[in-house]
Amino acid sequence: MARDYYEILGVSRDADKEEIKQAYRRLARKYHPDVNKEPGAEERFKEINRAYEVLSEPETRARYDRFGPEGVSGAGVGFQDIGDMGGFADIFESIFSGFAGGMGGPTQQQRRRSGPARGDDLRLDLKLDFREAVFGGEKEIRISHLENCEVCNGSGAKPGTRPRTCSTCTGSGQVRRVTRTPFGSFTQVSTCPTCNGTGMVIEDKCDACDGKGANQVTKKLKITIPAGVDNGTRLRISNEGDAGQRSGPAGDLYVYLFVNEDEEFQRDGINILSEIKISYLQAILGCRLEVDTVDGLVELIIPAGTQPNTVMKLENRGVPRLGNPVSRGDHMLTVLIDIPNKVTPEERELLEKLAKIKGDRTGKGGLEGFLGNLFK
Repeated sequence: MARDYYEILGVSRDADKEEIKQAYRRLARKYHPDVNKEPGAEERFKEINRAYEVLSEPETRARYDRFGPEGVSGAGVGFQDIGDMGGFADIFESIFSGFAGGMGGPTQQQRRRSGPARGDDLRLDLKLDFREAVFGGEKEIRISHLENCEVCNGSGAKPGTRPRTCSTCTGSGQVRRVTRTPFGSFTQVSTCPTCNGTGMVIEDKCDACDGKGANQVTKKLKITIPAGVDNGTRLRISNEGDAGQRSGPAGDLYVYLFVNEDEEFQRDGINILSEIKISYLQAILGCRLEVDTVDGLVELIIPAGTQPNTVMKLENRGVPRLGNPVSRGDHMLTVLIDIPNKVTPEERELLEKLAKIKGDRTGKGGLEGFLGNLFK
C-alpha cells in the first residue's frame, strides 16, 4: 500500500498550506540526490515531491482526502503553478549556490568571482632546539610563495595594455544553463570556460609572469619565537601567504613549531625534569654541588641522609609561561644514588667498622646488605 501523503511530509491532516510548504522545503533539502548520497534518498525525494504536488493544491488535496491515492492518480502540478510551491528553486539556491530561480542577472556570489580574491594561506613546519623553545628569540626562515608581478602590478597584462571583459560571460566569470523540469525552471551555473572564472580575458600577456599576474618567489623572513612555546604551537605571520588575485589581499603564513628532544632535560608542562647521580657517601653525609639547568650551572644543596629517587625542586628555573614570560615553572631534579659493586680493601674495612657500630651487620648480604639497609 502507498504511504499516506501527510505521513510522508510529517504533518497533520488539518495542516494549513504554509505548514505543508515548510515541511516540504525542509525534507527537499535533506533528501535531494545531489545532497544525500545514501541508498534510497532519491526514491524518498520523489515520494516527498509527489506528496507535495497533491497536498499543495486545494482541489487535488480535497480529492485525496475523499478518495485516497486512487482519486489523484493522474493529478500533477502544471508548470504555471510552480510559483505556488513557495519558491521551490530557492531551496536549491541555498543548498548548492549553483542553482537559482529564473533568468535574472548574476547573483552576489557570481559578481564576487570577478572581484578581488584573497590569496591562499601557507604552512611551514619549523623545528626548534629545546632551549630555543624555552626562551624564544628571533629565527630566520625561508619561504616560497606567490608575489604580485612587479612588471604588470598583478594584472597579468603587458604594460600599456589591460585585460578586457570576457564576452562569453560578460564579466561575471560564470555561464548559466536553464533546465526546465516538471517542478519548475532551474538555472545551473558553472565556471566560464573562456576566462576560467576571472571575468576578464588577457590578450597581450605580461612577459614577466606569462599572464598569471604573480610569480613564485623564495624569500627570507625573520620571525619572533615567543618564550615557552611547545610542540604544536602555531604562529600566524600576516600577509606572507600567496598573493591575492585581482588586487586582493595576500593570505597568511602559519608556522607550526616542533621541539627537538634534549639529552638531559624533559618537559612537563612548564616544569623541566632531569636526573642527578650522586655517590652513596654524598647521600649519607650531604654535600653541595653544581647542577646543570637551562639557565646554566646552579648550586644545589643535598641534605645528609638523602634517599634514592628523592625529587628536589629549583624554583623558577623551568619554562616561561607562554604569553607571560615573567612567570616560570620549576626545575624538578630526581636524585639517583650510585652504590658501587666493588670497593677497595680499605673502604671495606671502614664500612665494616661502621656496620658494627650501627649494629647493622647481619651476616647476610655483606656490604651490599649493609648499604641496602642504609637506603631503605
